[in-house]
Amino acid sequence: MLNKTFAYRLEIMMFAVIAIIMILIGRMAYLQIYRGAYYDRQSEGNRTRYTTILAPRGIIYDSNGEELVNNKPGFMISLMRRGESYKPEVIERLSVILKIPESKIREIIDKSKDNYEPVRLMRNASPEIVTKIEENLRDLPGVMLEVQPVRNYVNKNLAVQTLGYVGEISEYEIDNGLYKGLKAGSIIGKFGLERFYDNFLRGTDGSYREEVDVNGRVVKIMDKVDPKPGHGLVLTIDAKMQRVAEAAVDKQLQSLGARACAVVAMDPYTGEIKALVSRPDFDPNWFVNGISEKHWQAINNDSFDPMTDKAIAGQYPPGSTFKIVTGSAALEEKKVTPEELIFDSGRHKLIDMRNANGEALGWIDFKKALSASDNVYFYEMGNRLGIDLLDKYAAKFGFGAKTGIDLDGEADGLIANPKYKMKVFDEDWFLGDTFNAAIGQGFNLATPIQVATMLSAVATDGKRFEPHLVKKILNDDGSVFKTFKPKLLGSLPVSRENLTLIQDGLKAVTQEGGTAADLGTLPVSVAGKTGTAENPHGRDHGWFIAYAPADKPTLVVICIVEQGGYGSVASVPIVKSILEYAFGQSTQKQGG
Repeated sequence: MLNKTFAYRLEIMMFAVIAIIMILIGRMAYLQIYRGAYYDRQSEGNRTRYTTILAPRGIIYDSNGEELVNNKPGFMISLMRRGESYKPEVIERLSVILKIPESKIREIIDKSKDNYEPVRLMRNASPEIVTKIEENLRDLPGVMLEVQPVRNYVNKNLAVQTLGYVGEISEYEIDNGLYKGLKAGSIIGKFGLERFYDNFLRGTDGSYREEVDVNGRVVKIMDKVDPKPGHGLVLTIDAKMQRVAEAAVDKQLQSLGARACAVVAMDPYTGEIKALVSRPDFDPNWFVNGISEKHWQAINNDSFDPMTDKAIAGQYPPGSTFKIVTGSAALEEKKVTPEELIFDSGRHKLIDMRNANGEALGWIDFKKALSASDNVYFYEMGNRLGIDLLDKYAAKFGFGAKTGIDLDGEADGLIANPKYKMKVFDEDWFLGDTFNAAIGQGFNLATPIQVATMLSAVATDGKRFEPHLVKKILNDDGSVFKTFKPKLLGSLPVSRENLTLIQDGLKAVTQEGGTAADLGTLPVSVAGKTGTAENPHGRDHGWFIAYAPADKPTLVVICIVEQGGYGSVASVPIVKSILEYAFGQSTQKQGG
């Protein structure tokens, strides 16, 4: 009986031992086979660390080789993964030093949970923060300082809407595959040329693998792949002209009590943009390290919207600058001859629509009507042409469509037409609408860059070129990767004879008796046109457009001042400053 009892107990112990051994074997199989790869990575991650070396973005130069955007060295505060999570006391200390809420740090960590590279907490840390991190490294296991290239906008606000800015890729951009191969923490162009040419400017990141001890100290570098810098850009922008233009704009806005303005300076024969100004502006360096709440509120709460490049996206009634289109159409369609005299009594005979100041010029011909910007004369041209012909010529001059400039966010503008009025307002088209369209008011909307291409086509005897901002793309060794040549968009359906009549009328604008006679003092002859765009929300917008020298144009300048009043008062001084710089007081006067 006793032997049977011992035998029974031995059987139980044997089964228990077998069960324990089976459990241990199963656990070992689970850890080594099923989860082996995971723990191998964990072990490797504790012994070695993989770090991306950020590629410096390509340098952006002006047309004369001046650096407008480059890179400077900066310190990045990063966090290496140690096991499954970070110690709460480390997060707490970092929060105090970096002045970042703990919740925000944990949010950044969570976004990088599938990544064994360092978690980047702060880019371009200040010297004070770097010093505090170095002093407390013993109490901050897993925290590291990395040297990285930081984007630097040398002249701060200069040409900010053109150059743009960079920032970290967003979750939305990653989730929607807008930038393939990039992950959280990557730096991309967000605005302006930085965005449009991001694929060229970004470069290719490098990497290195380090062996570290239990305290995270580097024992040796195991392998390394150097980063490849991005391509450089040589712009068509003349930085000196850009500075002159911006200084003239700021001075004039201050004197007028206005805040918004756009300027385009362009070579009419190539489409090269020499200066592009939009006001108000901001400092792009604010965005490099993540914009602060204070700066974001300053931008976001500004009713004049600094983030909109008004030179390409601002849409305004073209005002009397559109009379160039109306006049060209009337001459080409033989609705009027240059010599025909039309009586201006101060109002049109069919509809009580008048000149801006109620003046009556009496009997006037085409040249006088254009130089004096007479409304009644061009009401009659609209009456003779009809809205369909006006629309046809407006489209041929480039209105109602993007110009194709190498920037994102360009607006289409709008050509006034009966379909639009019916669709939006459910109203029929009337003769008064045609009259308004003929003088660039009513439903017409144009961007400054569209007006620049329109005037350039007049200056070049009918050739319309695509505006562009980049002249060359460079390899990282400075050699030329790609060169951009002028691109002809089309030719105006206007005879050389009629274009000459338009050009003569524009020359008269800057001569004695014209609406911009002040430009007659410049060392070169200038052809131009003033314009006033009606604004239901305040003072009217003031246009002035010009090209010089009048007989052999090399520069077109467009300016609009929002709520600046008459173009002759608001915009002429700005354009004059730019032309003075471009041609210099010592230049011999050319042309008529």
